[in-house]
Amino acid sequence: MIRAMRILLIEDDRKAARLLARGLQEEGFVVDVVHTAEEGDEEAFVVAYDLIVLDWMLPGKDGLTLCRDLRQRGCKTPVLMLTARDALSDRVAGLNTGADDYLTKPFAFDELLARVRALLRRSELVRPMVLALADLSLDPMSQRVLRGGMVLELTHKEFAILQILLRHAGEVVSRSRLAEQVWKDDLIAIDNLIDVHISNLRRKVDAPPAAPLIQTVRGRGFRLALADDGAGAGSVAHA
Repeated sequence: MIRAMRILLIEDDRKAARLLARGLQEEGFVVDVVHTAEEGDEEAFVVAYDLIVLDWMLPGKDGLTLCRDLRQRGCKTPVLMLTARDALSDRVAGLNTGADDYLTKPFAFDELLARVRALLRRSELVRPMVLALADLSLDPMSQRVLRGGMVLELTHKEFAILQILLRHAGEVVSRSRLAEQVWKDDLIAIDNLIDVHISNLRRKVDAPPAAPLIQTVRGRGFRLALADDGAGAGSVAHA
């Protein structure tokens, strides 16, 4: 079965977004639509998209700033920037910020479609690998998590936390890092939320008879590792 390519469309013009989404869906793509940079930032972090179609002129934080923020956080998803700005300096600014292609409004849908397909062909060559530790695996593309061959049903936040822990398996991930990357907020504001989500995640991932993987390193943060594989200073608690 061929997996449908998933596109995130970030466009504040709701009518234009609706038309673009409908056109792309008719071509067989799965399209998620948001209307602000803040919504796009959250979606791009918790969902592994094949492509982001991003409007430059957004309310509040603009598309250029969002693209820069995504790249600084390590997001490698191809970005197609849409804008009414047609000056050479604007095109250069967009590409230098991390956009992979640039399309000036107004444009024909066929041209957009051709550029979307070209970027997707490129991204197929650099698909993210499945993350795994012991019998736990996480597929960033399909958003599927397995433990011992069984599918785990996780919330967006739980998935995001687990993905970070798996990407840094064996390392301690600080509370402040989770606060910044998952909630994009300061630690004081969501410290209790971290504990709640870690507790819920542990209940799902480490449900008996599975060997516990999620470790709390007191005073430092959390680590994903086998019980006999914990390295470094700091007392470890599993409860």
